[in-house]
Amino acid sequence: MCRAKVTFGFNALIGKHKSNDSILWVGEWNSRNAYDLMKYTISKGHKIDSYELGNELCASGVSARLDAVQYGKDLITLKKLVDELYPDPETRPAVLGPAGFYDEKWFNTFFQVTGPNVAQAITHHIYNLGPGVDENLIHKVQDPYFLDQIAQTYKDLSISIKENAPWAGPWVGESGGAYNSGGKDVSHTFADGFWYLDQLGMTATFDHKVFCRQALIGGNYGLLNTTSFIPNPDYYGALLWHRLMGKEVLVTTHNTTPYLRAYSHCSRHKPGIALLLINMSNQTTFSVSVLNDNAPYPRNYKLKSYSYGGSEKREEYHLTPEDGNIQSDVVLLNGTPLKLTSSLEIPEMKPKYVDPSTPITVAPDSFVYVTIKDFKAPACA
Repeated sequence: MCRAKVTFGFNALIGKHKSNDSILWVGEWNSRNAYDLMKYTISKGHKIDSYELGNELCASGVSARLDAVQYGKDLITLKKLVDELYPDPETRPAVLGPAGFYDEKWFNTFFQVTGPNVAQAITHHIYNLGPGVDENLIHKVQDPYFLDQIAQTYKDLSISIKENAPWAGPWVGESGGAYNSGGKDVSHTFADGFWYLDQLGMTATFDHKVFCRQALIGGNYGLLNTTSFIPNPDYYGALLWHRLMGKEVLVTTHNTTPYLRAYSHCSRHKPGIALLLINMSNQTTFSVSVLNDNAPYPRNYKLKSYSYGGSEKREEYHLTPEDGNIQSDVVLLNGTPLKLTSSLEIPEMKPKYVDPSTPITVAPDSFVYVTIKDFKAPACA
């Protein structure tokens, strides 16, 4: 059974024309095409999760751009159309925008124009690794200092939304790491997980609700091989995130090198917590113990890396590259290659069960998901 959520993106330039500016488009949006598409999907009984207007038109744009005031008016037009064609709020698709790169001035003007309850989610795009042809791409994905730089964008947008559009939530509406189809020797390999899984953890800490990966199929950054459709390593990393990490995010700190990343959430299947540990070092093995710090924070609780021992065995999922080669297309789970079954199904992804009195061992160049069912985090009660 397919449980995909479908979002349609509408062409925001229909009805507009270029101004004297080389890429600025002006004029009112013609919504007729959007109206016809929505009517068709309704007549067929198709369930649509959301509608988004335009692609990379905000601020300086990419190949075209729109003024924030005009885009805001166009999104109001789309919202009115959705409300008209979907009168039942329970089944009404959400309206998304602006689907581009964050610029504080442009976004804040957009928020002022649209006002409350027009855009239910604020979508922005991230390609923080730069061009796919960059020879340093393989080093960027394992450089925690470089990867940290994008955190400021997530923080700034999150603050801007809280101050100007608290009715909406931030989404990464598109991200493939490296633009122009990704890196041919990096984006489809195990190495890309250093960037991708770190982004999932980082965006969650800045209150992002959705992370849309570019792409399921296509380019070097597809989650599936473009010819065989066999899952690439990032597919399995994302699948474990989906299965294990819950929506409640815990503040997580540790007292060692930044080459160890640590993220923790309430477990998707309560009780307990789920952790993601990423070792970006190719030499150092980390031994991680966990302590619950009950000091209250505004929205969650702090989790420190010191010591914890429960009575129930914890579940661990260790992801490593085949033959220790981080540019391999094959990922191992607890030492066993993850490959499709003879009937082309996703293989079972079973954890190993570990004595809770021992530290979590995080090998060089590895990702480790951990669930601790009897960890008593108050935020997860």
